[in-house]
This record gives sequence, structure tokens and C-alpha cells, in this order.
Amino acid sequence: QVQLVESGGGLVQAGGSLRLSCATSGRTFSTYAMGWFRQAPGKEREFVAGISWSSGITTFADSVKGRFTISRDYAKNTVYLQMNSLIPEDTAVYYCTSRNHPNLSYDWQLYPYWGQGTQVTVSS
Repeated sequence: QVQLVESGGGLVQAGGSLRLSCATSGRTFSTYAMGWFRQAPGKEREFVAGISWSSGITTFADSVKGRFTISRDYAKNTVYLQMNSLIPEDTAVYYCTSRNHPNLSYDWQLYPYWGQGTQVTVSS
């Protein structure tokens, strides 16, 4: 059973930074794609960033390009989302997700495994 546990959310002022972590367990993730999605109140879940566990290829939503980075640590089985220059529009619940496919997807419905989510709030 795949388990994903997020941490690192919180309250930060605009312009600040946060680092989210996603600890993985239960499977060998070498062939998996890992993603971060977010959902703000009243809005649909949207893709933020993703990384192919095996190749390290990354992709980002246009809204976060140049501000967010994503990385993985093999030894710790953990994926990180570094968020810099945060703006109030980044406020949302952030979810870590994975799927047993090396390619990333922007479609949240293609990811069967999800963490519980972590709240990120950016004040102006």
C-alpha cells in the first residue's frame, strides 16, 4: 500500500518561503511520477509541479515557474516542494500525489495515490 505524508505547510507573509515535504512508503517508487497539486476554497484542484522519480524530469504550472522547485531524495524516499516568493494567490491546501507511471500528467484524476494535504496560507 502506497502512503504519502505531507508536512511543512503553514502561514507565511507574501514574499516568504516554505518547503513542503512528502514522505513516501509502501512501494518502490523508481517507476513513479510524483506530483504536487493544490486546491483553494471554491476552486478546482490544480497541478503545481511534478517530478519523474527515475529520470528527475520536472514540470511546473505557469503560475509557479521561477518561484517553485521540486526535488527528490532517494535515501529518504521524500519529495520536496520549495516555494519562494509566495503570493496570496498561492494560498491553498497542497497535496502530494503519485502514480505508477514515469510520465507526469496535469490531470489529477490520473493519480491514484494521495496524501492528506497540508494548508499553505500566504498573507498580504
